[in-house]
Amino acid sequence: MPSSWTTNTFPLLQVLKLRHNLLSGHIPSQLCQLKSLKILDISRNKLQGSIPKCIGNLEGTKLEKVIPSPSHMQSYKLIAEAPMEFYAEAPAASDSQWSAEVVTEVVKGVEREYTKILKLVVHLDLSENKLVGFIPNEITWLTGLHNLNLSYNQLEGEIPKLIGDMKSLESLDMSHNQLSGKIPNTMSALTSLSHLNLSHNNFSGPIPKDNQFSTFNDPSIYDYNPYLCGSPLPNMCDVLHGASESKGKEDEDGIEKVWFYFVIAIGFGSGFWGVIGTLWFKKNWRHAYFRWVEDVVDDIYVAIAIKMAKIKKKMKRNHEHE
Repeated sequence: MPSSWTTNTFPLLQVLKLRHNLLSGHIPSQLCQLKSLKILDISRNKLQGSIPKCIGNLEGTKLEKVIPSPSHMQSYKLIAEAPMEFYAEAPAASDSQWSAEVVTEVVKGVEREYTKILKLVVHLDLSENKLVGFIPNEITWLTGLHNLNLSYNQLEGEIPKLIGDMKSLESLDMSHNQLSGKIPNTMSALTSLSHLNLSHNNFSGPIPKDNQFSTFNDPSIYDYNPYLCGSPLPNMCDVLHGASESKGKEDEDGIEKVWFYFVIAIGFGSGFWGVIGTLWFKKNWRHAYFRWVEDVVDDIYVAIAIKMAKIKKKMKRNHEHE
């Protein structure tokens, strides 16, 4: 992707749709300078590297709590075609920061239409690339985001804890990555969320139960997360989670034992070869050591011989008295 795209190059750019091409390389940080950008779709390419942290700086993504006046409203229409492809037709904005938006979406084959008065980014799709690394915490700054798709990449680590701040989210797809850890309870704050897919990852622990999560009854959205438990999965948390913790404790105990024996072996080896090595290279020490050993052996032999003689003498006296 060109790194020369900045707010000076495209100061009024609101929609950037480059999906299903052969784009490669990293997502340039200069993309974050497109301050007016509201829709970004660069899915189905060959982009590599990590998601830039500066993505949270996109000004067009911030949901501001301002009461707009009718004189500042402009018409803004988005038409969506499955899967989540957005096209925009909008009149040139003057000094207005707010617009009355009519949005028609097709998400997973279901068409929805709604009207809002918002300053927001509607859609961010980075799916089906080769992105790696962690999901940056800064992505949670996109408080106006409605649809976030990070599926089919190689992202790892945990879901950012502050994802609950993205209260405008209606669709979230993080499937087919290498994400791990627990599903944060803060996601229960996403009360607008109607589509969720976390399948094909390495999540563990209980699934949140509050708010929208109580309406997600399709177990396939959590498929292929073997250590995930709770409704709607058949895995009971008290059994699976307990077994997981027990296994983790056993693994920790096993590691401690290995380290214990390893330290003993190192200590014994150091002491043994410290003595043997010294005797090997120090001839006078070696002679003195063996003389000392001989003296000790002689003393032990004499002590044993005297003791045995006393025992025999005592036994002989006892026999004569009988």
